[in-house]
Amino acid sequence: MKRIIILLCIAVMACGTTFAKDQAIAYIDMAYILKNLPQYEQANEQLSMLSKRWQKEIDAAQQEARVMATNYQTEQIFLSETMRTQREQEIVKKEQEVLELKRKYFGQEGELYKKREALIKPIQDEIYTAIQDLANEKRIDIVKDRSADPSLIYMSSKLDISDQVLHKLGAK
Repeated sequence: MKRIIILLCIAVMACGTTFAKDQAIAYIDMAYILKNLPQYEQANEQLSMLSKRWQKEIDAAQQEARVMATNYQTEQIFLSETMRTQREQEIVKKEQEVLELKRKYFGQEGELYKKREALIKPIQDEIYTAIQDLANEKRIDIVKDRSADPSLIYMSSKLDISDQVLHKLGAK
């Protein structure tokens, strides 16, 4: 009985390695592909400009809050209790506005995220479609991204289809 189980295990392992050998694998370098797509560079430039503009707006609001706080510190002893409370509330309100601006522009669902999604997602979809088409044409079963796989120690250059993906996208 033990022999039959052992023979079955060996047969299953032999079949498993046969199937694994029949799989075609190719690699891409997504960082290389993106770097060579002009539309991706344009989208990144646009995102960078928006980010800088929004950061300037936030910095100006922060500076305004700092000035308000500094002025309050200097004038505090000359103010009535009501005026001090009012000024403190104004400072807190301004600081909350700064936090709200940061969340609005750079938060998880902020404007930068939405803009990045609108600009980058179509490019990514186009790349993935090109990869899928190329994989179907060349009968490739698995396509891995070598720029995202830190465990990849060696890869034969003949398995890298990054330039072919760029060609399919009309770049270079």
